[in-house]
Amino acid sequence: MHCLAPDNLRELRGNASPQVVHALLRIADRTDAALYLVGGTVRDWLLGRTACDIDIAAPCSAGVLAKQLLVELGGGTLVDLSGPEDEAVRVVWRNESVDFATFRAGATIIEEDLQRRDFTVNAMAVPLAALWSDGEPSCFLDPTGGLADLRDGRIRHCPGAFVADPLRMLRGYRLSATLGFCLVDKTREEVRKHAARITDSAAERIGYELRMIFNSPRAALVLQAMDEDGLLALLLPELYQCAGVEQPEFHHLDVLGHSFLALSTMEEILAEPQRFYPSRIEEISKYLQQEHALPCLKWAALLHDIGKSATRDVQAGNNGRVTFYRHDEKGVQIFREFAEGSRWSKADIERTGGLIAMHMHPFHLCNVSREGKITRRAALNLCRRAGPDLPGLFLLAMADSMASLGEKKPEHMEEELVELFDSVQKVYDDHIQPVLFGPRLLTGKDLIKEFALVPGPLFATLLEELEVARVEGKVTDRQTALAFVAAYLQTLTVNHPTSS
Repeated sequence: MHCLAPDNLRELRGNASPQVVHALLRIADRTDAALYLVGGTVRDWLLGRTACDIDIAAPCSAGVLAKQLLVELGGGTLVDLSGPEDEAVRVVWRNESVDFATFRAGATIIEEDLQRRDFTVNAMAVPLAALWSDGEPSCFLDPTGGLADLRDGRIRHCPGAFVADPLRMLRGYRLSATLGFCLVDKTREEVRKHAARITDSAAERIGYELRMIFNSPRAALVLQAMDEDGLLALLLPELYQCAGVEQPEFHHLDVLGHSFLALSTMEEILAEPQRFYPSRIEEISKYLQQEHALPCLKWAALLHDIGKSATRDVQAGNNGRVTFYRHDEKGVQIFREFAEGSRWSKADIERTGGLIAMHMHPFHLCNVSREGKITRRAALNLCRRAGPDLPGLFLLAMADSMASLGEKKPEHMEEELVELFDSVQKVYDDHIQPVLFGPRLLTGKDLIKEFALVPGPLFATLLEELEVARVEGKVTDRQTALAFVAAYLQTLTVNHPTSS
């Protein structure tokens, strides 16, 4: 048993509002059974982190305790978190959460409950009543040696943890990612032994753990360990279809190796984006502040070439040239099936899928730019399709390029991407944005009034072409806009005359 200093106690007290603290103490005073603060709350406290919620374990009914807290607080919401064998209930009050759990798997004392948890760093407890008492430091229980593991940065499983719940294997890697710890060898051996059972876990639970990993700055490193231990291939079999798929001389790795390297490179870029696009750091910084932008970029980096295994072809008449025509389109299809099956949000599917669909566009434009300056129309087309994800698209292109080190790769590819992004963004700032967000020169009503047109698909085409003409500087006011539409309609008449 270890003792915690009063300073640590004050830190933990600060994690909960006085109303919640006093309500919990009143419940503890009138409850015969002892209540314990446990799990991630204690772990984060010892690490000097602010706990996201309060975890409480008790030998009595979690549901009864949760309802008592609702009464004490005068409101709140109950969320049942119970599993097949364990009772757990969450109380959500304002912006705070308190999770009550009955001792698990038939345990009758707190030490037994702690030994049946997932990892030693989550298997420490503090008596609730003593925690917020004044005066003497509070003592906590550590039957599995979690404090030493916490101090040494180790993730070590509790006995039987993966048999009781296979998802705990993935949670171990999530803790490695979020805490910066390493799984000990024996824990990794146990993962390899039980890895096949991970697919027994619900898609929502797997998706949550993966989101936490990709939200961390260590996703690439952790996924490498998951790959080595045979867990990742079971979670992402679509990606492993790319193993051994060789690529042209632009690349130095097969598709799977390139995908892992692209993820690692993306994390390197996200850590210091100013190193890679110094002239556009303002736009990139704003983009990266958007919700879920970082994990979506990482997923796009890992899965951007997922369609290559299904589209690889060797052209017999062209010196055996290897091609992957329309692999971006196929990749989006494969990604969507994976993401929907993993219960992703619609917004994250759209963003990540959009990046995968567009990931070749910057390279196509770089090819064009070698022959001359990028036109405003080309810049507009890219901006229209990318929308608010334009900075993300260029971050993905940079990661893709840096992960390709083949002999035939253009010598200054990364510099070309920087110049292209700068050029496209300048066209957007100077010519596209004023058109998109400025007053319209013509509307649908004008097309009806001035040209006697009937509303239909032609309206959208005309207004879109008019927008392009304004960006290109061919149309500057209402009169030139009317003249442009008249000329466009005349072209349609000449090319598609109406039969009498």
